[in-house]
Amino acid sequence: MAKTEEKELTFEESLEKLENIVKKLESGEVPLDDAINEFNTAMKLAKSCDEKLKSAEEAITKIVADDGSLSNFNVEE
Repeated sequence: MAKTEEKELTFEESLEKLENIVKKLESGEVPLDDAINEFNTAMKLAKSCDEKLKSAEEAITKIVADDGSLSNFNVEE
């Protein structure tokens, strides 16, 4: 029985798969049709990683005030 829906990968799993695809494509030994499919998969993985990073950034830029409310924590550069 084929799996129709894959479990959502963790950031680390997605990044590892993305790195493997890049290595494979950089080798230059992937047939064109396969390279296109791999590229499309890589773009989906990159988007997923970007979304997870943005979500993590939003989560860690919140600070809990004494009253329990959340507010943005801004670091001055």
